[in-house]
Amino acid sequence: MRIGVSIGLLLGACFAVLPILWMVLSSFKPNSRIFADPPELFSSPTFEAYAEILHDPEKIRFFLNSYLVAGSVTLLTVLVAVLAAFAFSRYEFPGKRVINVVIISMQAVPPITLLIPFFGLMVKLKLYNTYPGLILTYMVLTLPYAIIMLTGYFNTLPRELDEAANMDGASSFGALWRILVPVSIPGIVSVALYTFMIAWNEYLFALTLTKTNNMRTVPIGIQLLMGQHSYDWSQMMAMSVLGSIPVVILFIFFQRHFIGGMTAGSVKS
Repeated sequence: MRIGVSIGLLLGACFAVLPILWMVLSSFKPNSRIFADPPELFSSPTFEAYAEILHDPEKIRFFLNSYLVAGSVTLLTVLVAVLAAFAFSRYEFPGKRVINVVIISMQAVPPITLLIPFFGLMVKLKLYNTYPGLILTYMVLTLPYAIIMLTGYFNTLPRELDEAANMDGASSFGALWRILVPVSIPGIVSVALYTFMIAWNEYLFALTLTKTNNMRTVPIGIQLLMGQHSYDWSQMMAMSVLGSIPVVILFIFFQRHFIGGMTAGSVKS
C-alpha cells in the first residue's frame, strides 16, 4: 500500500514538475531549437533571451508595473483586511451578519462575470488604463478571502489579550496593533502571499483595463510576444521564468508562516 502511494505521489510530482522543467530549459535555447526534431532536452545553453528582455526598456516596464500593482494591492488589502477582520471578530454592530454574507458571497462570483461591469465603471470614473483602476479592481478580488481568513485567525486569539491591553491603558486600536497584529503574523503573511500571487499572476483584468504597453503587466507582456505568424518561444519562456521568481522566493522564505496561517485560520470562524 505504501509503495503504491509513493509511486502515485512520484508520478504526480513528475506531472507537475516536467512542464516547469521544460519552461526553464527552453528559456536557455535558441528559438529555432525549442521544437527541434528529435526533441532536445539539453543543448548548449544561451542567455540571449534573458539579455534581450533585460535590455529592453518596454519589457522592464512590464515587471515594474507588476511590482507596483501587486505590492500596492498587497499592502492595501492587508491593511483593510486587518481592520475589517478585527471589527468582525471583536464587535457586534447592526448589519454584521448581512455584510459577512455579502463578503462570503463575493467568493462565489466568477471574476469573468464582473469584467464588463468593471470596464464600464473604470471608464466612467476615468480610471481606465491607470494604476489606481487596476489596484482597486484587484482589491475587490482579494479582499473577501483576506477578510474571511483574518477574521477566522482573530477568532482563535483569546479576548483576554485585548482585555489585558485595555487594563494597561491601551485603546482598542492600540490592542490591535500592539498585541493582536504581532501575534497574528502567520495569518497576515499567509494573506499577503495569497494576495501578491493573485495580483502578480492576474491576466484577464490586466488585459481589459489597460490599453497602452507602458501600463501592461508581466502576464500581458508574455502574450505580446505572440506574433501573428510566429511566436518568440525562448523569450516567452525566459519572461515566464523571471515572472515566477518573485513568487517562488516569497513562498520559500515565508512558507512556514503561510502554512501555519492557513491552518490556524481554518480552525475557528
